[in-house]
Amino acid sequence: MYAIIDIETTGVSYKSGKITEIAILIHDGKKVVDEFTTLINPEQRIPYRIQQLTGINDRMVENAPKFFEVAKKIVEMTEDRVFVAHSVSFDYNFIRQEFKSLGYEFNCEKLCTVKLSRKLIPGRRSYSLGKLCDELGIGNPQRHRAYGDALATVKLFEILLSIDPNPTEISLQGLNSSLKPESIKKLPEGAGVYFFLDDDHNIIYIGKSLNIKSRVMGHLSNNTTKRALEMKNKVVDIGYEITGSELIALLLESHEIAKHLPVYNRAQRRTMFNHGLFYQVDEDGYICFRIGRLDKDESETPLTTFNSQVAAKNFLFAVTEEFQLCQKLCGLYTAKNSCFQYKIKECLGACIGEESPADYNARARKLVEKYLYKNENFLVIDKGRNNDEWSVVHIENGRYMGFGFTEKDIDGFDELSMFMDCVKPYTENKYVHSIIRSYISKHPMVKVVDL
Repeated sequence: MYAIIDIETTGVSYKSGKITEIAILIHDGKKVVDEFTTLINPEQRIPYRIQQLTGINDRMVENAPKFFEVAKKIVEMTEDRVFVAHSVSFDYNFIRQEFKSLGYEFNCEKLCTVKLSRKLIPGRRSYSLGKLCDELGIGNPQRHRAYGDALATVKLFEILLSIDPNPTEISLQGLNSSLKPESIKKLPEGAGVYFFLDDDHNIIYIGKSLNIKSRVMGHLSNNTTKRALEMKNKVVDIGYEITGSELIALLLESHEIAKHLPVYNRAQRRTMFNHGLFYQVDEDGYICFRIGRLDKDESETPLTTFNSQVAAKNFLFAVTEEFQLCQKLCGLYTAKNSCFQYKIKECLGACIGEESPADYNARARKLVEKYLYKNENFLVIDKGRNNDEWSVVHIENGRYMGFGFTEKDIDGFDELSMFMDCVKPYTENKYVHSIIRSYISKHPMVKVVDL
């Protein structure tokens, strides 16, 4: 699967410019199967010369979403897909920089239609998108707009696919010579967990993906950072474990990282999922929320986790408004007396004792309950490693017991003991409940069976 992307920006440098528009068209190798496009508020002025080129002005983006508001959608659209663009480094570096500012490391396998065009249709006078479209008869009435240029790139890409149906075929050129082609060719394209091993057979990195081969190729083609180059040049073998279910992949990845503490995962955890939302009752009886670093709160399980402190604070500001909570009791405002929201009559006075703990906590509990299980004893039943089995996750008395796989020939869901017997014990860690709650929330069709 390919994510064919085009962006418009405030300038040519990803270090100082910002994105003003993005279009993502998902292509299965034959046709477009999904798409997403939106203007983006760049939070900076759009230069006049750019306005003239794109037709996008400050007024048009004033009420458009900011990048962080569409970041999740972009990740969902591009995950485990080849990032395709005309002059791909331009689009990729801008998007990667936007994510970097949010504390998230964006990484995809890339494919450049400029380079592919030079290879497959040589001898053209120019390989700019506009000139190629003119020569190949590709119409584009919306030039220099993200959707128009993305759609033109789709039509160009389909021409290139007709010449070479496998433009991303594996190449080990530039990789460590110790990594054998068989190590990549054997990799499956299903969901699971993969392991990078060095020449001493030590696990140096563990990851999960819905498409193991695609994700691994993304790592091996990543030359954007010193850390990425260092890691991939140490890889001499790649192991993997198929899970079928994304939930099982997430849980297994979390377990294996905690067990092996691979050196490059430790570096990764400094910037990914390093903050959590915690709560407690203070001495006056009020439920208080706080953002804490996960590496400093080993004994507590967070309600949910975040990629960065900025993301955590943005979330907490939003829920204080949604549930009308006190910013002081949520650790967002420091003062001896009332919080600022009280002064503008948006806080009911819990910070200075004007609102009773009972009344305040009634709203605060709604936030807590949003991230707690509805039932403390249940099974999550999801797809297995093949079409003939289920995966099973067991929660008992609110505690994570583990997961396993069982055959589908069980007669309905009445024989719950058969599901429970297949579960292999796994220890809890600070991520598992956040993983399970998030997965259930995002996948309402997954089977949750109360015990």
